[in-house]
Amino acid sequence: MRSFFYVLSALAIIGLAFWSYQENYKTRASLKVVSSLQSQIGTAREKLAVLRAEWAYLNRPDRLRELAEINYDRLGLLPLSPEQFGKIDQVAFPAADIGPITNPVSVAADLETNQ
Repeated sequence: MRSFFYVLSALAIIGLAFWSYQENYKTRASLKVVSSLQSQIGTAREKLAVLRAEWAYLNRPDRLRELAEINYDRLGLLPLSPEQFGKIDQVAFPAADIGPITNPVSVAADLETNQ
């Protein structure tokens, strides 16, 4: 009986060793994938920083002003002036849609019930 437990224990140890060996290699493979993804993220962030710098360079006000002056005949762009801005009371807002009135309500009847 004792030898059966020895054999069973030895088989359990071999099984656990095999399992831990497999898990070790799965973990190493996962770490390689994570490392690759982190390097890709770093590269993408560097590209994004370069693109943001290029965008800021291309949107300089003096450069845009020069382009507007060069292409005036094609675009017809004029510089902004204070007269081009309006006041809020000059804006025509659309009227609120109240919908059709199907059941008229008597205001006098409502006043009598509240008193």
